[in-house]
Amino acid sequence: MSEYIIHKNQEGILQFIINRPEKRNAINYEVMDGLEKALKECEVNPSIKAFLITGSGESAFCSGGDLSKFHSLKTEKESYEMLSKMGSILIRLAFLPKPTLAFINGIAIGGGCEIAAACDLRIGKKGKEMGFVQGNLAITTGWGGGTLLHKRIPSSKALSLLMTAELNDVETLLEMGFIDELVESTIEMNDIPLLKAISTKTAGVLTAYKKQMLNGWDRREVEERIKNEIRECSKLWATDDHHDAVDQFLGK
Repeated sequence: MSEYIIHKNQEGILQFIINRPEKRNAINYEVMDGLEKALKECEVNPSIKAFLITGSGESAFCSGGDLSKFHSLKTEKESYEMLSKMGSILIRLAFLPKPTLAFINGIAIGGGCEIAAACDLRIGKKGKEMGFVQGNLAITTGWGGGTLLHKRIPSSKALSLLMTAELNDVETLLEMGFIDELVESTIEMNDIPLLKAISTKTAGVLTAYKKQMLNGWDRREVEERIKNEIRECSKLWATDDHHDAVDQFLGK
């Protein structure tokens, strides 16, 4: 079974489904490769209107990096290589010339929230929870999600989410402006009102509006901030505090 599913629906929405429900849709290198493949398709295929990311099953959108795989990365250099690979993916996602959506169909923690922050719009199923919990593992966001979160919501609210490292329900995150639409827990992906409305517009209109937004961003500045974020996280990754926290987490 593939670790991911790439599917283009009849309306021109390319769907990327992380297909590791037994791992709460945690990210490994194969999923990273799949995201790169999907982004490339979005970049070169003019018939694709928008890009949507979600998780397989009902329990998880994405639980971040697969600690059972990445905990073997002990040094700053080792972690930097992994973090940089995913960071480059999130930069491509954030600056994709077509609209991007995250469908939060289950819990999203750590890197899962970073992926959501890289998307233009976030749709959450009622009752689901999200949390930038990296601080509980003695590291920071390390894929660029912290930098991108500050672009999505006021910095005071972003700092609160990052520094408390707590889980919040999507209803609370809607009030904070991080979630853009709430849907019923029983809804099917293709029935999401926001997605259906976007699907009726031409690719030219959607691309033009995405360009309007990106014209307000300094790509060089954002990329440099993300690189700094990755460097800081890789330093913390190599500390005993982080390794001890992950050992304790995996021992639960």
